[in-house]
Amino acid sequence: MSIRDWPVAERPREKLLQQGAASLSDAELLAIFLRTGVHGKSAVDLARHLLGRFGSLRGLLEAGAADCAKELGLGPAKFAQLQAVLEMGRRHLAERVRRDSALESPGLVRDYLKSMLRHEHHEVFGCLFLDSKHRVLCFEALFHGSIDSASVYPRQVVKRALAHNAAALILCHNHPSGVAEPSQADRVLTRRLKEALAVIDVRVLDHIIVGEGDPLSMMEYGWL
Repeated sequence: MSIRDWPVAERPREKLLQQGAASLSDAELLAIFLRTGVHGKSAVDLARHLLGRFGSLRGLLEAGAADCAKELGLGPAKFAQLQAVLEMGRRHLAERVRRDSALESPGLVRDYLKSMLRHEHHEVFGCLFLDSKHRVLCFEALFHGSIDSASVYPRQVVKRALAHNAAALILCHNHPSGVAEPSQADRVLTRRLKEALAVIDVRVLDHIIVGEGDPLSMMEYGWL
C-alpha cells in the first residue's frame, strides 16, 4: 500500500505538520527525507529497512559513502544530502551557542561539542575559545590522535588562545571507546594546560569529555 493510501493522520509529512517533528519515529523522519520508496517498499518501509541495516539513525548518518552506495534508495546524491543535514544541524547549534554566555547555557555547549566530536573514530582534542564575557568566539579541533590517545601540546593551545584573543576557554576531547570517565592522563593534561594558560591570563572553565550518553564535565566533578 502506498503512503498516499494511508489515513492522513498516519502519513509522516502530515503528522509532522500537525503534531511537530518530535512526534515522529526515526523511521518516519527518515521517510520524509527519502521522499520515495523503492519497488515493493514504501518510503517508511525503506526507512525501517535502512535503520535495521545500519543499526540506528546515528549509524546511518555516520556511514561512509561506500556503505550508503550499497543500499537501495541511497546513493551519492542522498549521501551528500545526509552530510548537508548533519552540517546544518551543527551550524544551527553553533549559532545558538554564540548568542549567550557559555556559562549560562552549559547544556547547549555540551550538545554542540558532542555534535562536533561524537562521530570521530579517533581521539580528537579541541578548544572552545571564549571572550571576556564567556561568549563563544570559535571552536577548533587542534589535535588528532590514534584510537587510544592524542598528543596535545600546551604551546599550541596557548598560541591559538592568543590568536583568538581569548579570555577563557573550554577544553574538550572524545573517547572513541564511548566511556567518558577521564583517565589519569586526562587529569594530568588538564592541570598542565590550566597552568600554561594561566601565564597569559586565560582561564580554563571546564574540560568536557564526549563519549556515549551525556558528555562529562570535569569541572562539575571537581577534577579541574
